[in-house]
Amino acid sequence: MSSTFDVAIVGAGIIGAACAEACAELGMRVALCDAGAIGAGTTAAAMGHIVAMDDSDAQWQLSKYSRELWRQRAAALPASVAWHPCGTLWLAENESDWATLEQKTAWLREHGEHCEVWSRQQLQQHEPLLSSDLLGALRIQEDAVLYPPTAALMLANNAAQLGATVAPYKAVTQIDAPCIQFADGDRWHAKHIVIAAGLASKQWCPELKLVARKGHLLITPHLSSLPIHHQLVELGYLHSAHGHQSSSVAFNVQPRPTSQLILGSSRQFDSADSEVELPVLTQMIQRAKRFIPAIEQWPVLRTWTGFRPCTPDNLPYIGQTEHSLWVAAGHEGLGITTSLATAALLAAQIGGQTPAIDPTPFYPTRHRLTEPAHV
Repeated sequence: MSSTFDVAIVGAGIIGAACAEACAELGMRVALCDAGAIGAGTTAAAMGHIVAMDDSDAQWQLSKYSRELWRQRAAALPASVAWHPCGTLWLAENESDWATLEQKTAWLREHGEHCEVWSRQQLQQHEPLLSSDLLGALRIQEDAVLYPPTAALMLANNAAQLGATVAPYKAVTQIDAPCIQFADGDRWHAKHIVIAAGLASKQWCPELKLVARKGHLLITPHLSSLPIHHQLVELGYLHSAHGHQSSSVAFNVQPRPTSQLILGSSRQFDSADSEVELPVLTQMIQRAKRFIPAIEQWPVLRTWTGFRPCTPDNLPYIGQTEHSLWVAAGHEGLGITTSLATAALLAAQIGGQTPAIDPTPFYPTRHRLTEPAHV
């Protein structure tokens, strides 16, 4: 069977689903496909933080814009998305961290972010389980967390309600723009083809410099009461998340409205195996005990791994390639946060509108291989 659309999106994680919704909202005829279930890949393995990150101006603009888009629709989110506006505490372990905290605070305030510096005493008052020798924290009250798989499903359902064709379990075998060929024999024709398949995007756009960064997470069962009230992150997380060492761990824990806690995080460039690695998990838990000594008393329901699609400059690819395909991929650990802004930027470019923020730092053509690649 052959069908024709304005926009066909390959990959139905939270990025692809958001792109489908955004394009459908602009009145385009949209189709969304995935070889598996909606939101079942990298999206399902993610923690689900909604944060504004400031390690570069471009990332700040994208993540802050997207966080605001999430906050604008927070009241209308279904309970299944588990939206929790808990805020983030960036924890200072030592004097070096405190200096980083002061620099981060000054930068954020200069850029209009409402944030508070908490002393050691304030930290103990609000989060008594934290180690008493921590120097303090930076509180970002507008950050939040959510449950990524159901958020992706919500976005895909929204797109369907706007008239989009949503096709899970539909595997692509060939892309020869403007045609997409499927394993079941179907063919889609689309004026614009968007590749939003995470690491698998390289199959269709081999010129993209995407690499996998493995991560471990664990989650507790439902607890009688939540022992923490904010997302807690050590300031050293910034070095772990955006550095390029082969392996690192950093403390990060989130409270869920389901009365569960999710603990991270690890990052590995040198592991392609999806199995949980006990040494890495042990290192992650030991690091967490430095900040919450009582953590060893928490029961563990499940552990898992996932692979983040990472680019050399820690910025995603959003825009058109040299081969006329469109790309929305390479968000590393910020795909959940930046999904809505990514979709808004992409839909605006496809629709010939002016994007809300400068899209040029995210153009896929900024990273070119020395030899030409062909789709």
